[in-house]
Amino acid sequence: MGQKLARVVPTVILLAVVLFGYTAVSDRAFDSWKVEFKTLAVGQGIRADVVDIAFRGLLPDRKVLELDAKQPEFTKTVWEYLASATAPTRIATGQARLRAYAPLLNQLHAQYGVQPEYLLAVWGLESDFGRYTGRHNTIRSLATLTYAGTPERRTFWQKQLLAALRIVQNGDMSLSSMRGSWAGALGHTQFIPTTFEAFAVDFDGDGKRDLVNSIPDALASTANYLAQSGWQRDKPWGTEVRLPSDFDWSKSDPNFWQPSSIWANENAVTLANGAALTTDDNAFVFLPAGHRGPTFLAFHNFSVILKYNNAQNYALAVGHLGDLIQGKPPLLGKWPEHEQPLSHTQKAELQELLSALGYSTDGVDGKIGPNTRAALRRWQLDSGFPADGYATLEQLDMLRALISSD
Repeated sequence: MGQKLARVVPTVILLAVVLFGYTAVSDRAFDSWKVEFKTLAVGQGIRADVVDIAFRGLLPDRKVLELDAKQPEFTKTVWEYLASATAPTRIATGQARLRAYAPLLNQLHAQYGVQPEYLLAVWGLESDFGRYTGRHNTIRSLATLTYAGTPERRTFWQKQLLAALRIVQNGDMSLSSMRGSWAGALGHTQFIPTTFEAFAVDFDGDGKRDLVNSIPDALASTANYLAQSGWQRDKPWGTEVRLPSDFDWSKSDPNFWQPSSIWANENAVTLANGAALTTDDNAFVFLPAGHRGPTFLAFHNFSVILKYNNAQNYALAVGHLGDLIQGKPPLLGKWPEHEQPLSHTQKAELQELLSALGYSTDGVDGKIGPNTRAALRRWQLDSGFPADGYATLEQLDMLRALISSD
């Protein structure tokens, strides 16, 4: 949706007009919605005075709607994303924080089992170590999105708004300190309100769980989140490897896990430098840029990072940034920087073409998710290509030609 709303509903008419999936925002209609929402909130145990104070003078934030509607035509490649995520200044800052917060990080490691470097990596990626935690009024953002966001997301936003009001009611954070991203994420490590309620902890002992003003609370809450998501104490997230030239590409599936010893002994997988694998943890072959880019064995903790943010590039960035903060060497594999990334429109076309050829992607949304990668892998296997599930312009052109020849 690249267009902006063309008109605002006259304030004398209390109605909602849906344009391009969004409700046109009328301030008076918004006031009417606030009255209705207050009834809902009070019915769920939130005090009327908390709602009144939070909603007093509150107006919708049209900038938030623009940000929610924005769909970039092109996205960063994994190597561009990783270069930004692991910039030298960020690594240096992470190493400085590793020294400065050593006592706290060691305490968290002992209690939760999460290595300090990976907590720092999350902190670095989420807010650049507290430099950019966001300045949006959390209640205003969530109220705007609940009232006028995309219909398929309003239930989600409503849950977040109710959780944010409970956080205020419980005394963890004041209204004035509840500022964060446009989507309602809070603090140094950017917890959405429902995640805050489930996993935030008061580690500094002041009786409040404050992820904005307390670094101990923020890092401890992140460690608690990862630990409760199944983090394996002191285990790696993954390791860069080298695949043999005759690798069985049917096994390059994120659902195909086996012990590292089997990857080594039966599939001739080695570390990227040619040395033997030194762990026997279960792993799957991870190809973030296809068979032409660096290759990894991803372990259980990689999946745990995905629970924090369900994007493979993010999980790779957390793992690799953490390794670099710890002092490990950079990757040996080279990225296929000559390849042009697919746009949102081209990804949608790829999904349509695969589905038309009998390789269902379970919908067309312009995003290369697990279902699309699985469909692409099936087509690649049947067509004699390395089944890496990585979409390229070359393969999109081939699919177009196949459809045209039918």
